[in-house]
Amino acid sequence: MAIADVALSTPLAMQVTPADWPGGYWWHWLFFTIVIIAFVLVMVMGAIYIERRGMGRMQNRLGPNRTGPFGLFQPVADALKVLLKENIVPTTADKIVHWLAPVVAFTPVLLIFAVIPFQNGALLADLNIGILYIVAVSSISTVGVFMAGWGSGNKYSLLGAMRDIAAVVSYEIPLVLAIIGVVIVSGSLSLNQIVNAQDIPYILVQPLGFLLFFIAACAEINRSPFDLTEADSELTAGFHTEYSGMKFAMFYLVEYAEAIAMSAVITTLFLSGWRGPLLPPWLWFILKTLVVFFVMVWTRTVLPRVRIDQLMGLAWKFVFPLALINLFVTAAEVIIWPDVSQWYFVIANIVIGAVLVFLWSRIYKPGLGRIEV
Repeated sequence: MAIADVALSTPLAMQVTPADWPGGYWWHWLFFTIVIIAFVLVMVMGAIYIERRGMGRMQNRLGPNRTGPFGLFQPVADALKVLLKENIVPTTADKIVHWLAPVVAFTPVLLIFAVIPFQNGALLADLNIGILYIVAVSSISTVGVFMAGWGSGNKYSLLGAMRDIAAVVSYEIPLVLAIIGVVIVSGSLSLNQIVNAQDIPYILVQPLGFLLFFIAACAEINRSPFDLTEADSELTAGFHTEYSGMKFAMFYLVEYAEAIAMSAVITTLFLSGWRGPLLPPWLWFILKTLVVFFVMVWTRTVLPRVRIDQLMGLAWKFVFPLALINLFVTAAEVIIWPDVSQWYFVIANIVIGAVLVFLWSRIYKPGLGRIEV
């Protein structure tokens, strides 16, 4: 059978993009570098609009509605406004660290997308340890946040940065444990292979792992109700208090780019990535990513901000123990029943997850054994 006939007989979602597409090693890198940068910038502007407009509707107000039709150009207007603002650096700040911090915070977010497949084989680099790469690179943004807090010469900024360090250290462990559950089921560390292995979306096979990963990811990227690094009630604006103009815009960009990056990772690990009927694979990937981000917006709207001791207590007394139990349960299922259909795991894990969350919620009391940080 000719290659063209094979391509036509293969479903669109399962057609593999050649490793050197669109025509050689360097063209591949150039093309996907441009795609990643454009994807992040466009998705961030879309995410800002969705959050502001969506929260407005949820809170019975209008949201952006003046700049362009339905306020669609409001993110562009905001970007132009901050670019024209004066760049102010405090006299007591460490000038070099203050300048480098936004760059160090933003660069790792772009690097995350290097191993995320937009469709089968369509990614910058298909690393066989792709998920380990994401875990390692995503933590570098925290260094940028700490540099901003330290370099500003402001105690409020430093306290906000230290809160971010505490959250990342606390939630990185359960986040990795939730990922290991997916790796055990799929048998691969490559994100493209993990998507190919999901004949059943892993949100059904690993429901507790998905819940714990979502909570830990929101805490790591400071999404509400865990946005304590910039809690205006006690820290003014937190780690970026002393930033203005373009450098503040970069931190603002980092906040939403991290949310999009984590939404893309969740889509890849738990929602079958680009797989889906009828629509092009890349469009499925974008739609699923936006749905996950919308859930983040929803939780921001309906949940109040937690205290710092509640943030730490939730990590060590609730998320971490359940992530550990979920890992042991997943490993036992794969070892004991290696040839059983994953649909049996779906039913069993939904029941086990619901029971564990209910029982642990009875045991864990946020107000007891407060951890002061």
